[in-house]
Amino acid sequence: MNANEPKEEKISEVAMPWNIASAKQQFSDLVRRAVVEPQLIYNRKRLVAAVIDAAQYQAFKEWSEQANRRTLGDELAELRQIMDEEDYALVPAPRATRPNALVQTLEEDGRDLSG
Repeated sequence: MNANEPKEEKISEVAMPWNIASAKQQFSDLVRRAVVEPQLIYNRKRLVAAVIDAAQYQAFKEWSEQANRRTLGDELAELRQIMDEEDYALVPAPRATRPNALVQTLEEDGRDLSG
C-alpha cells in the first residue's frame, strides 16, 4: 500500500440506527455504510427513512414497476364490467367433440368408463 493512498476506513458497526440530527451531521458516513447495508433513520423512535445502495434502489424500482402492472385478472374484470354495462353476453360456440386418445385406449382395453 502506497503512503499517498488514502486508508480505507473499516466500518465496524454496519447497521446502526440513526436519528435525523446524527444523519445530517454524519451524512457521508451514512452513505458509505448504506453501500454495505441499508441504514435506517428514526425520528422519536419512529422509522422515517431508509438509505440504501443504488443497486438495491434500482432493483426495488424495477420490482415496483412490475408489481403495479395490470394483471390478466384485472383486464378480465374490466371486460366483465363493460359487458355488464353494455348488456352484452358472450355466447360461446357449441362444443365439438374430438377424439380422446386416453378414452380410446381404455375402451380398447375393455375398461368401464361409466363410473
